[in-house]
Amino acid sequence: MRIGIDARLVYYRQAGISQYTLRLLEEFAVIDQDDEFIVFQSRKDHAALVNQPNFRRHSLWTPPHHRLEQIFLPLEIAMVDMDVLHSPDFIPPFRRRCKSVITIHDLNFLLYPHFLTPESASYYGQIDQAVRNCDHIIAVSESTKRDIVRLTGAPENKITVVYEAANPIYRPLQDKRLCQQVKEKFNIHNDYILFVSTIEPRKNVPTLLMAYKQLLDSYHVDVSLLLGGEKGWLFDEVFALVEKLGLQGRARFLGRVSPEDLLGLYNAARLLVHPAFYEGFGLPPLEAMACGTPVVASNTSSLPEVVGDAALLVDPTDVDGMAVAMWRLLSDEALRQQMIEKGLKRARLFSWRRAALETLEIYRRLAQ
Repeated sequence: MRIGIDARLVYYRQAGISQYTLRLLEEFAVIDQDDEFIVFQSRKDHAALVNQPNFRRHSLWTPPHHRLEQIFLPLEIAMVDMDVLHSPDFIPPFRRRCKSVITIHDLNFLLYPHFLTPESASYYGQIDQAVRNCDHIIAVSESTKRDIVRLTGAPENKITVVYEAANPIYRPLQDKRLCQQVKEKFNIHNDYILFVSTIEPRKNVPTLLMAYKQLLDSYHVDVSLLLGGEKGWLFDEVFALVEKLGLQGRARFLGRVSPEDLLGLYNAARLLVHPAFYEGFGLPPLEAMACGTPVVASNTSSLPEVVGDAALLVDPTDVDGMAVAMWRLLSDEALRQQMIEKGLKRARLFSWRRAALETLEIYRRLAQ
């Protein structure tokens, strides 16, 4: 097969979809030396994402999410001979000469349109056409598959669930020197609760801040709240709430954190809280569990499917419940150890190798 992978977004963003693309490419490079891969990268991205004889980098001028993408992208790829083109960022080129696979990571833009910028609403507003136009859809969870069927009318037999997994670097550290180095780098001097995600409305940071404030006031714990992640959109409310609640110096925003630093932060954290209103999959809880860090997560969308019984689940609107769940993992050592053991076992059920093999099988079915 000749397989095209649209990896343009990797240059612009390092969060979820880009990590998904990178992990698949890494696994394809290990398990498939027979097929030819054309990796479409931004012209601004000068280094090849994969250096293997059967991988070819192809530079594109058209940036992802551009308003003229559907005009110029088909022209740029028209002369590239492919059997299958995989578009990990939801929307394929609608004019093409090959089969098309798209990955739908979530449908938050349909469920929570008020959380979007006008630009994002315009881009993801093409989802109905994308679902009709493509030849097959990968959903990253059964929850997302149900949403696709319910909200777009896609037939179930056009959708295959392929689970994501934690980055293999995330693991329990026996040598704690990295933890200490990371704590020194970020000027961390006490125990902390960790949040990892883009700062945007659907991640529900305001509720986390209010629950953290209640934790401090009701249980008088000496624990910080560290929030790692880039600013997404509509984040001004979050920073204003920190001021209003008087959490300056207690709740700290670390900005984008590298995977290597995140490994140390996960391992040193007392717990991770993931209070999102909605997730198509939800990698941070799985990454934390893979590091042996106990988790509090929302009881909505795909999160119960991902964490199983290996996390404490709370209603994302329940400030009291979230504060109590955090206190339980901070104060109950037996519960904490139980959640650590369950989390490590749960994380091992997910594998990027399996994801890559299942994705290759979809390409092969389409290319026949």
